[in-house]
Amino acid sequence: MKNIKNSKENYGIIAIFLHWLMAILIICMITLGIYMSNIANSPEKFKLYGLHKSFGTLILGLVILRLSWKLINIAPELPLNMKSWEKIAAKLGHLTLYFFMFTIPLSGWLMSSAAGFPVSFFGLFILPNLVQPNNELRKFFGELHEIMAFALIGVVIIHLIAALNHHFFKKDNVLTRMLP
Repeated sequence: MKNIKNSKENYGIIAIFLHWLMAILIICMITLGIYMSNIANSPEKFKLYGLHKSFGTLILGLVILRLSWKLINIAPELPLNMKSWEKIAAKLGHLTLYFFMFTIPLSGWLMSSAAGFPVSFFGLFILPNLVQPNNELRKFFGELHEIMAFALIGVVIIHLIAALNHHFFKKDNVLTRMLP
């Protein structure tokens, strides 16, 4: 049975749960975003936009929770046989993932605010607008949102390849310590 908190050897169940929950949510959100952008305006499309905004808000809250949890926990040590450049790449990769997990939902919120459309969290409450309606800002944040989403896809693929490399070729515990 895994511990709740992280140890020097393994991630705890809370870090593991947040990792996999966010991975599933982000994959679904990117898939939904691509799907939504390729269908004609319709009541279905606007309903999907509402869900996309709600889940984006959830991801933003979860990344704040995840960063908070990370700050009060130790991180498992990287394998001793990793080269220093690999350790730096791993840290930069994780920083990049956190950057995108925070800024993509934020750019979506800014885009909605600039478009004059509220961001509702599953109909429970509405987030305040971050900027006044402005078509130029809407276009800017819309393009930024899309570019960062595609960049995130690239970083996730690299992250996945690195984890599989550790498991199948380096045969260390980097992947298994993040499994339940």
